[in-house]
Amino acid sequence: MNVTLKPFDFAQAVARAGLATNGQPLVAPKATEGVGFQQALTQALGAVSQAQDKATQLQREIQLDNPTVSLEETMVAMQKAQLGFQATLQVRNRLVQAYSDIMNMQV
Repeated sequence: MNVTLKPFDFAQAVARAGLATNGQPLVAPKATEGVGFQQALTQALGAVSQAQDKATQLQREIQLDNPTVSLEETMVAMQKAQLGFQATLQVRNRLVQAYSDIMNMQV
């Protein structure tokens, strides 16, 4: 078996990495806009609300004897909604506790 190695081209490697040969970025870095805490919390609450709505809708379909909705799917949706709600409740409790701790700090 004959193995031949290609010569290493440093300039090509740094160009693929998005850098100039001196190590500086080729493009000016953009300011990264992360999702703020309020937006993240709002999205999480929206997801929990959607999971609860889906579970309620599936429960209603089961009660109306819809043959296209399975009991297993409904039970899984109910458990997902319950877990999401419990997690949200724990986050709320931790936030309230943190707020209370901060308010009780001596300045």
